[in-house]
Amino acid sequence: VQTSPASRTKGKVFCVDAKIGFDDNTAFRHKDLFAKRDISMEEPREVEADKYDLNYIQLDGDIGCLVNGAGLAMATMDIIKLHGSSPANFLDVGGGASQEQVTQAFKILTSDERVKGILVNIFGGIMRCDVIASGIVEAAKDLDLQVPLVVRLEGTNSEEG
Repeated sequence: VQTSPASRTKGKVFCVDAKIGFDDNTAFRHKDLFAKRDISMEEPREVEADKYDLNYIQLDGDIGCLVNGAGLAMATMDIIKLHGSSPANFLDVGGGASQEQVTQAFKILTSDERVKGILVNIFGGIMRCDVIASGIVEAAKDLDLQVPLVVRLEGTNSEEG
C-alpha cells in the first residue's frame, strides 16, 4: 500500500490518496482481484511492458536504461546520476529475454519523447549477450533509432554480441 499525500491535523493522520499493488505472481490465486485491474489508471508504457514480461517503471530523466537484474538497474541509474543526468526509466529485461522482448523494450524506450540517449548495461550470467545484441540491431533497424546508444555487454556470449 502506498499513500501519498498524507496529512496530519490535530494529532490525526489522514490519507488523501492511496495505491494498492499486488504481486503478479499471485494472479493465478486471485483471478477475481486481478480482473478488477483498471489499466486506464496506469502509465501506458508500464502496461505495454507488462504485455512482454518486461519490468518497466517510468521516471523523470532523459537517459533510457535497459538492463538485466534489479541490482544492475539500480547501479546503472546511480552511474547516470553521478555523471550529471537522470534516468528516464527502470527497464529490466530479466534473465531470459528473447530478441522480440528486447525489440519491444526499445520501442517502449523510444516512445518517450524525453529520452535523449539510451544506455544498455547487460551482465550475461543467465541472459545471453548475443540475444540482447540481436534485439538491439533489429530495434535499431525497425525504429530508425535517432538517439545516441551506448551498449555494455559482459558475460555469456558477449564476444558474439
